[in-house]
Amino acid sequence: MSTTNTPTVATTRRGSIRATAPLLGWRTVDLLTVAFLGAAFGIAYWGWGLAYQAPANGLGAVFPPLQGITSAPWLMAGVVGGLVIRRPGAALACEVVAALVSMLPGTQWGATTLVSGILEGLGAEIGFLLLGYGAFGLGAAMLAGALAAPLEAVYEWAVYWTDWGMGYKVAYAVVFTVAGAAIAGGVGWLLTRALAGAGALGAFPAGQEARESRAV
Repeated sequence: MSTTNTPTVATTRRGSIRATAPLLGWRTVDLLTVAFLGAAFGIAYWGWGLAYQAPANGLGAVFPPLQGITSAPWLMAGVVGGLVIRRPGAALACEVVAALVSMLPGTQWGATTLVSGILEGLGAEIGFLLLGYGAFGLGAAMLAGALAAPLEAVYEWAVYWTDWGMGYKVAYAVVFTVAGAAIAGGVGWLLTRALAGAGALGAFPAGQEARESRAV
């Protein structure tokens, strides 16, 4: 009989922990958490809508497409929702809820805010879909953040940047995509890890990953 100690799960696990099967079997806690996260991001989105103009104008004075950097924070809800819930539709739902909540106090963009939320959420959802809803590390977060930008960028070409030539429009889409990966993806991943480390995500795979990383 072997006396070799069997490694613990915490030391042998590789990659991300998936949501419990079936993936489409949303739990009540999943629905409530998407609503809570979406509402929290919606309030933050509304606040950013009041504050972003100064940095956007400063970047625009240097090179107008650089304003895509200040658009990236509006992509974060979908990334975090996907990282936490890890079920099909979570990224889209969280981004849409955030868009709706940000509209409640009134915004300068009106109903187009909801359109943007849908497009951004779809993009983030595609990122997690491409990975089979099975990878939720930094790379997955950055992919979701990057893909949250292009659909919205094309929409903005037709709605907000109508006086730009195609060169500026393409440059904006590229800047927006890169900023989405870094800001929405990178910061969203760090935020999720912080919430999990604080014990706020105990009912989710991210919370389990945090517990296992602390196991000896």
